[in-house]
Amino acid sequence: MKINLLSLAQRPAPIRLGCFILSLLLPWLSYAATVFIIVKDENTRTILTMGILAIEFLFLLPWWSKYIHQQPQGFRHYGLEFTAKNGVELLRGVAIGLINILILFGLQGIFGWLVWQQPSFSMLQLVFEGFVIGLGVAFAEELFFRGLIYDELQRDYNSEAVVWIVAIIFALLHFIKPLPEIIRTSPQFLGLLLLGLACAWAKRSCRGRLGLPIGIHGGLVWGNYIIEVGKLIKYTGTTPQWVTGVNNNPLAGVMGLFGLTLLALWMRQKQLKVKS
Repeated sequence: MKINLLSLAQRPAPIRLGCFILSLLLPWLSYAATVFIIVKDENTRTILTMGILAIEFLFLLPWWSKYIHQQPQGFRHYGLEFTAKNGVELLRGVAIGLINILILFGLQGIFGWLVWQQPSFSMLQLVFEGFVIGLGVAFAEELFFRGLIYDELQRDYNSEAVVWIVAIIFALLHFIKPLPEIIRTSPQFLGLLLLGLACAWAKRSCRGRLGLPIGIHGGLVWGNYIIEVGKLIKYTGTTPQWVTGVNNNPLAGVMGLFGLTLLALWMRQKQLKVKS
């Protein structure tokens, strides 16, 4: 078995990633199928299936790092450092993400494109739920995309190309939907691509640590969750959706894309300063 594992490390990155994903999904699929048969509530299904998938991923990742790549400190190797510096970068990223969202919707309010409303339920509950969901989603996705996938590709390819490849994979995997919906919401793909680039450059600006990209990603999700779930805004219809966002998704509109472009360029500039 040891020989097989060591030989796997010499295989091309797509094969290594395929083996990891198969190892992750094969034991999970039978469990997920059972849950879908037994549990009728869609939200409960999602919590039970995705929760177990996340736990399985967290167990498999350090094993993979140790036995495939001979890296005993798996999480640290992928950028998940439990240090004060990484914690500060995490908080800074959350602030950047939240401020980005506030500016985006604040400007639209000033322009008269939306009006603010009272939250549909407890603001404290909104803030807490959004924080947990935002950081949870960001933690899992950044560890997978800017951790595992980034590391595997970086072993075989030029680092600049890896940034773009990972961002494209990130956008594509979030864009799995029927073709008519893909066409209708196509600007969202560019938004996801920009977010992927921003998070990758944020990681590189911190010498491989994931605190800043997790924070930026989590802050964006947190802010958007509060506004969307709390129904804090109502669009006036005075400007087309391609400006404010198709399906009211800020990633799929000119305003959101402009903000993400500035964010990505800022992170790129930060990582260039680290390289110089």
